[in-house]
Amino acid sequence: MVMPYVLAAVDIGSNTTHLLVASVDNGAVKRLTNESDWLSLGEIVSRTGEIPNATAERIIQSLDAFKKRAKVNGATGVYAFATEAMRSARNHVELLDRIKDRIGLQVDIISPQREAELSLKGVALDSLGPSPMLLIEVGGGSAQIARCVDGQITHECSLPIGTGRLIAQASVVYPSNEVTAHRIEEIIHSALDACEMPQDTVRAVVSGGVARGLWRALHPDGDRVLSIEELRYLTWAATRLTVDEICARFNVKTKRASTLLPGSIVYRCLLERFEHREMLVSQYGVREGAVLELKDGNIVPCPL
Repeated sequence: MVMPYVLAAVDIGSNTTHLLVASVDNGAVKRLTNESDWLSLGEIVSRTGEIPNATAERIIQSLDAFKKRAKVNGATGVYAFATEAMRSARNHVELLDRIKDRIGLQVDIISPQREAELSLKGVALDSLGPSPMLLIEVGGGSAQIARCVDGQITHECSLPIGTGRLIAQASVVYPSNEVTAHRIEEIIHSALDACEMPQDTVRAVVSGGVARGLWRALHPDGDRVLSIEELRYLTWAATRLTVDEICARFNVKTKRASTLLPGSIVYRCLLERFEHREMLVSQYGVREGAVLELKDGNIVPCPL
């Protein structure tokens, strides 16, 4: 009997640093460990242009703990990668050197296109369907948008409209108001002017923590299809509530609660831009894509 592969991926994202340890058997991915540390890097880098020393130390501590957890769970190596917030931070080279020196972990800063490729490989686990498909992943620092046909990306763009960046640029506080919501929309529409992509997709699939936060807030029953009307409702509600009230009403954690307002607006604006009325939320994304790439030998992990 062939034993399942046990593989580990660490995503230094713009909202969280996240560890996935998973077994892969015949193309199926089973999560063994799936945990995160919320750092708000997208918002921090948008405000300061860099990653402060205290935040850098927390990243290093999280990565060290993740390495140990991955080894305990049977992984022999781990692939660590970083996205928009790390790409944008002016001191990212120094931080990556510190990570390598302190804990022996090589971190790969991936391009927006590579991020979209990994996301597509992940969402294929539960969201196969007709083409052309619109794939969207909104993080804390940016939004990756791709047109996909038969499992291949034909068009891709990355826009600076992640939830953390929007919170910083629009000076979002809670409770909020319609003026702030309108300011967020203006930032999004301005960014969308730079996105040249055919509007011929027949469905929209979304992935990532922001999308799953919206899904859990609006659909505790587990239905993965969210409508544009539901996103409008969430915007309306989130502008009027404190963070604690958002947590109580939508049964989300504090950090995730702060992303519901910008997240609902950015996804609604993207659906409107590409003429979709609803979106299918995938339970998988870049980390599962990375694990599958490890399994296929397309990525070389850092030994543990």
